[in-house]
Amino acid sequence: MATNGRGAEAEPVNEPVFKTVQLQFAAHLRDPAANPAPADVEDRRMGIYRDLIYKNIEGFISGGFPILRQLLDDRAWHGMVRDFVSRHVSHSPYFLEISQEFLKYLQEERQPQPADPPFMLELAHYEWVELALDVSTEQLPGGAPQAVTDYLAARPRVSPLAWCLSYQYPVHRIGPDYQPRQPPAQPTFLIVYRNAADQVKFMESNAVTVRLLSILEEPLTGDAALAQLAAEMQHPDPGALKAAGQELLAKLHRAEIVYF
Repeated sequence: MATNGRGAEAEPVNEPVFKTVQLQFAAHLRDPAANPAPADVEDRRMGIYRDLIYKNIEGFISGGFPILRQLLDDRAWHGMVRDFVSRHVSHSPYFLEISQEFLKYLQEERQPQPADPPFMLELAHYEWVELALDVSTEQLPGGAPQAVTDYLAARPRVSPLAWCLSYQYPVHRIGPDYQPRQPPAQPTFLIVYRNAADQVKFMESNAVTVRLLSILEEPLTGDAALAQLAAEMQHPDPGALKAAGQELLAKLHRAEIVYF
């Protein structure tokens, strides 16, 4: 039997009852409309917790997906966030990972609604990528940038903070003044990256550049990587491709997408 520290016996804790109250409390905070609060808790006090939980989560989500928030009216937005809070089982306790959990909810759990923009999932992914790169613990190599005079002889390496992405919709252009209802004929290729100044930027790209960066995941010289690319493409003029590729490598180097 436990004591209260002064020799007197403490009242035993009825763990099953306490656990039941905890579960009722949590269920009410997740979905107040469907789950009543514990009967012996004053509603004013419960209201403080309801607001605290929802406003904190909604604030992180709206901050992580600002364009999506801007495009949805209040009813649609808060209905979606409420559904996320009540339905989704998060696997991380960190606030910085709420955006990743919300993206997973959109992709795997949420039932699409007739008013959803057709580009919603792609836009949400693009906005999440910006945050994910911003908080990534990956680092660029230290030291002063290396000067390169011959990009064909050098061995470029792809930055761990450069992500190659492709979308049906031009997600980097979507906003209040541009909301396409149908995807363009050609997909959108983007390289989203973080530079040494910790700025997250993007570069419009194409399938050829994305493939070159994929080839450069292997320790190859620029010349060898471009030769492999020319062979894969069955390019009619490999020499011209190498000349253009050398300029491309210089551009990627200046942007800190590749380094040496």
